[in-house]
Amino acid sequence: MNVSKKENTNSITHFILLGFPSSPERQLLYFGLFSVAYTLTLMGNTAIACAVWGDQRLHTPMYIFLGNFSLLEMCYITTTVPNLLANFLSTTKSISFVSCFAQFYFFFSFGCDEGFYLSILAFDRYLAICHPLHYPRIMTRQLCTGLVVLGWSCGLVLFITPVVFISQLPYCGPNIINHFICDPVPIMMLSCSKDTTTQFIYSTFNAIFMIGTFLFILCSYALVILAVVQMPSATSKSKAFSTCASHLIVVFLFFGSVTVMYVSPGSTHPVEVQKIVALLYSVVTPLLNPLIYSLRNKEMKAALRNVFGN
Repeated sequence: MNVSKKENTNSITHFILLGFPSSPERQLLYFGLFSVAYTLTLMGNTAIACAVWGDQRLHTPMYIFLGNFSLLEMCYITTTVPNLLANFLSTTKSISFVSCFAQFYFFFSFGCDEGFYLSILAFDRYLAICHPLHYPRIMTRQLCTGLVVLGWSCGLVLFITPVVFISQLPYCGPNIINHFICDPVPIMMLSCSKDTTTQFIYSTFNAIFMIGTFLFILCSYALVILAVVQMPSATSKSKAFSTCASHLIVVFLFFGSVTVMYVSPGSTHPVEVQKIVALLYSVVTPLLNPLIYSLRNKEMKAALRNVFGN
C-alpha cells in the first residue's frame, strides 16, 4: 500500500496549461495582442530605468525607487507572458512539474516585491511631503539602499514557505490547469488530498501581506493628503495631488485585483473571471504602470528626452 501510494503521489511529471481555448486563428490573434502588450511593457519600463540611470537629476530616492520598480515590473511580466505566448503556438501546452512551481515561485515573489515597493514609494512620499525639512536627514543613502534591497529580497524570501508547502502535496492526476499561469489555487485543487492546513497557511500569508501593505499605503497617503490640503500654494497642491493620484491608481489596480483572487483561495470564482482578473494584475497593470507612474511626470519626460535624444 505504501509503495502504491508513493507511486501515485509521484505520477504527475507535468501539467497542461489550457490558457484560452479557442480556434487556431484566434490563438494567433491572442499571440499578436499579447506580444504587442509584452513588447510595449518592456519598452516603457526599460525607458524609465534608462532615464533614471542616465540622468543625474533623477538620482534622488523617489526616482531610484521608480527605476527599480520598473526593473521589477519587467521581471514580473517575464515570468509568465513568454510561456503564455509559446502556449498560443503549441498544441501540447505542457509545462514540467518543476518549471510550473518555478513560475509560481518567481511570479508571486515578484508580485510580493511589487507590494513592498508600492509601500516604499508611499513611505517616501509621506516623508517628502509631511516632513520636508527632515527628509534629507532621514532618507539617507544608506536607508535608500537598504529599502531597495529590502524591496527586492522580501518576496523572494517569504514565498519560499508557501511554494514548498504546496509542492509537497500529493498529485496523482488529473494534471490539467484551466488557467494560463501556474496559479496556486487551481494547483491545490488538483491535489489528491484536501490539505486544509496548507490552504489555511497560504490564505493567512496572503491576507497578512496584502492587508498589511495596503493599509500602510492608505495611511501614508491619507497623511500626505492632509498635509497637502494645508499647503498655502495652489501650485504645490496641484503637483502633490497629481503625484498622489497617479500612485493611488496603481495601488488600487494592483491590490484590488490581487485581493479578489488570493485572500480567500477556498472561494469559488468562475474560471473565466479568474483568468480576466489574473490578466489585469499580470499583464495590464505592468503595461499601464509606466504611463500612470512616470511618463506623466515632467522631470521624467525631460530625462527621457535628454537620454534618448542624445
